[in-house]
Amino acid sequence: MILFMEAEVLLYQIALTLIPGIGDINARKLVSYSGSPEAVFRESRQALRKIPGIGETTVDVIFSNRGVLKRAAEEVEFVMKYSISTSFFTERGYPERLKHCADSPVLVYSLGNADLNAPRIVSVVGTRRATEYGREMCRKLIAGLKELEILVVSGLAYGIDTCAHKSALDEGLKTVGVLAHGFDRIYPAQNSILAQRMQENGGLITEFLSGTNPDRENFPRRNRVIAGLADATIVIEAGGKGGALITADIANSYNRDVFAVPGRNGDPMSEGCNNLIKTNRAALLQSAADVMYIMGWDKPAGKPLAAQRKLFVQLKPDEEAVVAILQENRECSLDRICISSGMQTSKVAAALLNLEFEGIVKSLPGKIYRLL
Repeated sequence: MILFMEAEVLLYQIALTLIPGIGDINARKLVSYSGSPEAVFRESRQALRKIPGIGETTVDVIFSNRGVLKRAAEEVEFVMKYSISTSFFTERGYPERLKHCADSPVLVYSLGNADLNAPRIVSVVGTRRATEYGREMCRKLIAGLKELEILVVSGLAYGIDTCAHKSALDEGLKTVGVLAHGFDRIYPAQNSILAQRMQENGGLITEFLSGTNPDRENFPRRNRVIAGLADATIVIEAGGKGGALITADIANSYNRDVFAVPGRNGDPMSEGCNNLIKTNRAALLQSAADVMYIMGWDKPAGKPLAAQRKLFVQLKPDEEAVVAILQENRECSLDRICISSGMQTSKVAAALLNLEFEGIVKSLPGKIYRLL
């Protein structure tokens, strides 16, 4: 149950997201300079104007939309009534991977028991008009990744999304659906029972308030969350255009790994995947082993690492970059190394694996690494 003080904090967090035209990037900037969402509403015009990138027009919008507090209060009541969890971008529980996406939502609502900071998260997306080939590939891929205990993320839409969620549940894996609307409904309605199962073994997440319709413009926003939550995005069947390709492009822009399942030449439902592979925007994916290898998730079990750092080892450029970052930080997470180096997760993971075998780096719990 949300305490009074927590409700007061949440009130201003929600209200900040309701100011028209502010957006997630400016919202972060306002909170950074003001100190808190509540402080944004209490700042003077003069103080707000001094914030870089916040012009007179934005200040006018903030001061002319005080009515958002009333709507925010209604949403706080909704959140409390249905025991919805919330996470603001400055809070510890906010999904760590989303923190590294400049345009990720400043506030997310969630239901269920999924750990959105799980060690390995994969997003699976594709066409709503999935063929039997696409569904079978989806089932096989998720079954093949079962041993890694991955968290499967998708969009709860028809087709590949639905298949991904169901396959994960069938394999005993947790799965999370990212919604393009509020928690007062499930869209499509036919997935209501599936959504209930997911809350018992995974969950649902959205950035939208109750009463928000699943309008067309909400889906690209939802797609950036699907891409941002995961280490890698897998595209299984996609036409020449569509949400799955948007998600893949967003994942690439976040420097996340993208995989695509190839299809027959001329097959409309494989056109998008084939094009992603042809233009080097996705790695070709034929089995779960490809994901495990490229992501560095298939470390040989039982092979001891050298207890002492080897001398005069010739390092590759990627390995040199990783070592340089670790020299500046006694211990460093995989995500932080990726951000500091600007390299994709798969490249960093491969470099770290080689450095471990050479006895240069030691792996610690929680994807933390340290020089020996």
